[in-house]
Amino acid sequence: MLVTLKLLADEAAKRDYAVPAFNIFGYEDIIPVIRAAEQKNAPVILAANIPAIQHMPLPYLAPLMLQAARTASVPVCVHLDHGKDRQGCVDAIANGFSSVMYDGSQLTLEENIRRTKDIADYAHRHGVSIEAEIGSVGYSDPSIAMKHQLSDPDEVEQFVRETGVDAVAVSVGTVHRMETQEASIDFNLLERIQDKVNVPLVIHGSSGVPDDQLRKLASYRVAKINIGTALRMAFGKTLREEMEQKPGAFDRISLFGRPMAAVEETALHKFTILGF
Repeated sequence: MLVTLKLLADEAAKRDYAVPAFNIFGYEDIIPVIRAAEQKNAPVILAANIPAIQHMPLPYLAPLMLQAARTASVPVCVHLDHGKDRQGCVDAIANGFSSVMYDGSQLTLEENIRRTKDIADYAHRHGVSIEAEIGSVGYSDPSIAMKHQLSDPDEVEQFVRETGVDAVAVSVGTVHRMETQEASIDFNLLERIQDKVNVPLVIHGSSGVPDDQLRKLASYRVAKINIGTALRMAFGKTLREEMEQKPGAFDRISLFGRPMAAVEETALHKFTILGF
């Protein structure tokens, strides 16, 4: 069933679990994620980021995501990840997404607040949840020139109060696109942040977080945890094995079975760690 982020996050923030937001790129990972969620009888967030939308534009990708959400036996939020501007968020809302994230984390605090509030007001008028980021989670890829800056608790409190967002993404030690689980979470900073705000917290770049720290994050008021690289690695590595083992194969559908199973297995593992 299709639901909003606010519905999922408000409940998760009060409980000893966090809802995974899996970055998806098409049918081949949408379906394994939904299957894993249904096996766990757990809510889930299907998240489309900008590279996914550049590859498969919203008029094509959104119906796939929405059909999977509406026919699932568990609550599913369809979410825009790291929307870069107002128009991107407006387009996602127009295409039926139940949640959007606006990422103004590279802006000044004042400009981030101004733009986020404008998009939050628009989203709420359309019954859509909004997440935004204060502080900045950087990238392990040096070619992506984005600052990495831990969140300041006082700025998080001001940001939430002045924008009216439904959930806030904070930077407490994670890094996007880490291929090994070597991130170190500053739990003291996380506690200081959650003491300042009432809205659910979100952690990005979680593929690089060790399992024990990921489980610990879920015990805080962290309601949403983003996971992307772990699924892409599971799919990509298994697909490479299939192609090496079947050098004469050219029908891609015949090569997708094991990679899809690997995505499902990885998603199941993340659900378990996050409290399901």
